[in-house]
Amino acid sequence: MPPLTESEFLALADAELSRIESIVEIAADEADADIEVSRVGNVLTLEFDDGSKIIVNSQAPMQELWVAARAGGFHFRHTDSRWTDTRSGEELYVALSRYVSQQCEVDVTLAAN
Repeated sequence: MPPLTESEFLALADAELSRIESIVEIAADEADADIEVSRVGNVLTLEFDDGSKIIVNSQAPMQELWVAARAGGFHFRHTDSRWTDTRSGEELYVALSRYVSQQCEVDVTLAAN
């Protein structure tokens, strides 16, 4: 599969960031987790009670979504209709569920429906 054009990637990444934002808000409500979700442009910030944050942002030159969490920094690339970690191959929502759960100390499951 050829690489996406920059505009194709930006549209795909923007849609995914919006989807993550919505999914986190719903999952946080369901888990009774206090997570403040905010987005400015291509940067989505999840802030937790203890002041820690998870940052998800798009990197157009690399055609990746980058996640910075207490667990570390991770890069996800869109392949076969899903975002997967470039090192481990783990799916984005599986990884984000773990990072969010670790930082808010409540079990939160983010489903990519």
